[in-house]
Amino acid sequence: MPGFELIGQEEFNQVKQVFEESRVLFRHSFDNLRNGIFKVRDFEEAFACRMQVPHALAVTSGTAALRVALAALDIKPGDEVITQSFTFVATVEAIIESGATPIITEIDDTLNMDPADLDVKITEKTRAIIAVHMLGVPARLREITNVAQRHDIPLVEDTAWGCGGTFRNKFLGTHGTIGTFSFDFAKTMTTGEGGMLVFHDEKLAAKAKAWHDHGHENNPKLPRWEDSRASSGFNFRMMELQGAIGLAQLTKLDQVIAAQRLNKKKIKTAIENLAVRFRTVPDGSEETADALVFFVDDNNIALRCRDALIDSGLGTKILPEAVTWHFAGTWDHMPSLVNAHGGNLGNAFPNSKTLLGRSVALPINVRMKDDVPQRIRIALKSVIG
Repeated sequence: MPGFELIGQEEFNQVKQVFEESRVLFRHSFDNLRNGIFKVRDFEEAFACRMQVPHALAVTSGTAALRVALAALDIKPGDEVITQSFTFVATVEAIIESGATPIITEIDDTLNMDPADLDVKITEKTRAIIAVHMLGVPARLREITNVAQRHDIPLVEDTAWGCGGTFRNKFLGTHGTIGTFSFDFAKTMTTGEGGMLVFHDEKLAAKAKAWHDHGHENNPKLPRWEDSRASSGFNFRMMELQGAIGLAQLTKLDQVIAAQRLNKKKIKTAIENLAVRFRTVPDGSEETADALVFFVDDNNIALRCRDALIDSGLGTKILPEAVTWHFAGTWDHMPSLVNAHGGNLGNAFPNSKTLLGRSVALPINVRMKDDVPQRIRIALKSVIG
């Protein structure tokens, strides 16, 4: 966490080029004004190359990326889309906005989708699965992919926290049918707001590109104002300034992840002999090290850990203080979610509720002061030594 720590001259130079040599902020057309500068298009191509996939589509946010993915998969009212109980609220919002019914699985000790519960939740109405790589740790992709393939259901990887992580030497977001990414201000790389989708299938990519642009097919044989279209859509286009920043940030992705992994290792070493159990990372995974999560005996101890860290001028990330924005068991403001799970979310996901209640997440920074690991140890030792 996150790319914003490294925002500097490189981002400024990319944006400066737009203003000095192009002054076109819209991603399409105006070719006679822009002097060949297409920052969003270049960002898409660079990101696809970095992720080793043939197609990428830049959009306005990670939430938009999820919504566009579901549109490309033709998700409609009456369909069911399965995701996990621990995720940001946006994952379920995208399902609801598509008209589908959100179905929620439990999580396991990876704090990601429980593949066994996924298998149980599939019905004849299931049309997609969204697995989320929460806080940079890969989900159990081998098992989840096996379930999806056995039932012939497309898998969307919500890689908002997982950009640059890998499973079996293949980037997160590239194992499923579609991968989605977030570039908001607190993510591993940022464009302020913004997101990306990646695809293996050309036809699916074309559908997504049209849908995110009011149905525009951007037919090269036609001017944009007479463009062809085969469906309606919406407006989730990224603008040139975001694309410019994304190009600079992408060059720093390896640096960010390497620093996070090193700093996480330092913190883990400092606290590993305390009374904690660390979150499981699936075999074959390389996480982004967005956070270091550990389990304690109960929620009371977790809250005391948080308080001790805050009192020491440190803090936690999502767990335990911001869990209501990230746990489906608290989202009783979503009627379709509530109705799909028996009318009461309070005890709908008991395993997840227990795991999350015992969890503490430590944020990992790119630029960490040398004394931070020891300060964390001292704070936690006062509670769980």
